[in-house]
Amino acid sequence: MSTHNSTPFPTAQELSKAVALFYDGEQAPTVLAKGEDDLAAQILALANEHSIPICNNPALVDLLNLLEVGDHIPKELYTAIAHIIAFAYNLKTSDF
Repeated sequence: MSTHNSTPFPTAQELSKAVALFYDGEQAPTVLAKGEDDLAAQILALANEHSIPICNNPALVDLLNLLEVGDHIPKELYTAIAHIIAFAYNLKTSDF
């Protein structure tokens, strides 16, 4: 996560790139949206608005930005993405 703030999520000002993933539990996660600067801020604002967990991992975002919207995550990133999914699941099931 990022530096401390009043919410458990990084703010749009703290991140300049964003990649939104979709995972249905059936297929490999898919890149749902991605962007930098203003578009990243919009993606992050929507995530915050809907209490969608945000994980601040710039190196992973750089790799995911190489993919196109609609692409499935390559097998080489499965372990990293599995950690993100577990992180989101733990946030969802905790009394955060």
